[in-house]
Amino acid sequence: METINYIPTSKIQRATKIISTGAKVGVNYAKFYTSQLISSPEEAKKKLDERNAEDIYDSLKNLKGGALKVAQMMSMDKSILPQAYVEKFSLSQFQVPPLSPALVTRTFKKYFGKLPNEIFDVFTTESVNAASIGQVHKAEKDGRKLAVKIQYPGVAESIGSDLALVKPFAIKMFNLQGEGSDQYFEEVRDKLLEETDYILEVEQSKMISEACKHLANVRFPKYYSDLSSDRIITMDWMDGVHLSTFAKTNKDPLLSNKLGQALWDFYMYQIHELKMVHADPHPGNFLISKEGELMIIDFGCVKKIPAEFYQPYFELADPQLLQNDALFTEKLFQLEVLRKDDTEQEIAFFNVMFHDLLELFTRPLTADTFDFTDQNYFNSLAEIGEKYAKKTELRKMNGNRGSRHFIYMNRTFFGLYHLMNELGANNIKIHKQ
Repeated sequence: METINYIPTSKIQRATKIISTGAKVGVNYAKFYTSQLISSPEEAKKKLDERNAEDIYDSLKNLKGGALKVAQMMSMDKSILPQAYVEKFSLSQFQVPPLSPALVTRTFKKYFGKLPNEIFDVFTTESVNAASIGQVHKAEKDGRKLAVKIQYPGVAESIGSDLALVKPFAIKMFNLQGEGSDQYFEEVRDKLLEETDYILEVEQSKMISEACKHLANVRFPKYYSDLSSDRIITMDWMDGVHLSTFAKTNKDPLLSNKLGQALWDFYMYQIHELKMVHADPHPGNFLISKEGELMIIDFGCVKKIPAEFYQPYFELADPQLLQNDALFTEKLFQLEVLRKDDTEQEIAFFNVMFHDLLELFTRPLTADTFDFTDQNYFNSLAEIGEKYAKKTELRKMNGNRGSRHFIYMNRTFFGLYHLMNELGANNIKIHKQ
């Protein structure tokens, strides 16, 4: 397997890498314009997307860090990017080139003050799982099998500069313009910085694991503070297969529903009881045990849900409220979807738009049971996204809509819905609040 002996850590080094990638994208566009003369527009555009996705991912996978994490986040919402980008960026969940054994040893020494073999009885320098912010190694100590997660060098220090580099692309893609756009970048930056704080992650992991241990068919590893630091986490090794791998091979619909119910209950308990949530629901953070249990192995991204956001957010899931125009408009103002400086035209447009979106988005939250294998539902989600993306009047309006808390809450729900679909869960008890 390809390994990495060096990660650029300075702003100049990382910016140079991204600029060189931009040059490759420019060449791809030149080829695109030429290819339109000899092939259909659809085929030419498909080739362009494939080339750009390949070049951008190849750059980000070697940089690691914030930019790669943003690509991973975007790959979870299949309605944002063309399919070529979704397929390529989704590899960042658990299939990126790991650090070489020599760099692992040097990094461990830097972060822990000792070599791995001075702490563990056995430590495997080859990574078993590499992602955007860190990679995992097998270890043993006093007869216990352990997983040791090591953060990539320079990731924490480069979060701010990485996001600054991708900000121009995000502004264009999401129509973020004018006053107020910085709050969304600050939200992403703050959460990414939290993900690089492994002491915080251990604390969050212990707290949520303890609070959710009573849930059926859910398991958590034990975390070891004495074998962890601000850049290293040691936990129990959990034997299992990644959720995506399991979903591709499982033929038992009853097991699919059992695991889907466990996943749904885990998320609803966090949101409604703890008022915080594991906000990184991608398949690489979940394993399935041979006993058919759901194992949660990563709590780096945890979103706390403020009361002033929680109440109106979930009130919008009430079908009766959706039919009350005055109350619906009031909630949109509370959630900063509507702004005091909006024109009557903007208020009318966004009222209709968010009514359409919420009626569809909240269906799984208002039913007694829900079938997440209903492909028509997911097609409708994609179609409504495309519908409003094509609205020319939307491009002329300020795209800064909604509280900053929407970013991770909506990401959580969209990610959860797609995980439920991937599992093949089709008879899930919703337990409405």
